[in-house]
Amino acid sequence: MSNVRIVTDSACDLPQAVADELNISIVPLTIRIDGHEYVDRADLTPAEFWAKCAVAAALPETAAPSPGQFEATYRQLAADGATSIVVISLSGDLSATMQSAELAARSVGEGGNPIKVSVVDSRSATLGLGAIVTDCARLARGGASHDAVVERATDLATRTKVWGALDTLENLKKGGRIGGAKAMLASALAIKPIIEVRDGKVEQGGKQRTRSKALAFLVETLINAGPVENLMVMNADCSDVDDFVEMLRPHYHGTIVVGDIGPVVGTHAGRGTIGIAYSSV
Repeated sequence: MSNVRIVTDSACDLPQAVADELNISIVPLTIRIDGHEYVDRADLTPAEFWAKCAVAAALPETAAPSPGQFEATYRQLAADGATSIVVISLSGDLSATMQSAELAARSVGEGGNPIKVSVVDSRSATLGLGAIVTDCARLARGGASHDAVVERATDLATRTKVWGALDTLENLKKGGRIGGAKAMLASALAIKPIIEVRDGKVEQGGKQRTRSKALAFLVETLINAGPVENLMVMNADCSDVDDFVEMLRPHYHGTIVVGDIGPVVGTHAGRGTIGIAYSSV
């Protein structure tokens, strides 16, 4: 019988309970803060990450997993009875993570006891990646073939959207993506930038004058998207996330998964970022 297993990386921002329920293996990226290195999801909770960011002199740096980390995961899954593996990675335009996954796939596909591994570029990040991963994990758990899971992941990568509302420009300023004067002006005007993950890259999606207008924009974006599936809400230590979920609920009748934005994405987006991910039908 087919036992296709799903592997992803920690940029997926999936709640651990969801990953555990669907047997999703998550290979962690690492984060360096003020000279100290931490393993994502293992060494830092989101709350600890934000606390360290608040006092850090510079933006944290993130590093892709090594091919060896992926290879160890593949070999463990094979030992546990996997017949093949589908890896769904953070957008290849945003990180070298996919490259590591592919190098490891070649290593375990050769020599003794080879196992088939296919790597799919999600063209997404945070819970956009998470939405694709959970959908494919359910398909695999239902006994789907390797090729069917790969086809599903590839298809979802073309129709999964991520929209986010940033609450601060401080991280973009620290990272050199926006000048200090521009950041100060935007902060004085209470401008909330909207970002979108489009074709595997993070693009400007507009701007709103207040937090409430930014949240309303996200709700309107969901409504305008038409029928969607796999709706998820991501947030970076936001006190208003529950209220935001209630704003979305009348427009989506399935389960809404809520997850924390981890260090990989949070480093650039900043505390207070809130967003939605979904797949158009």
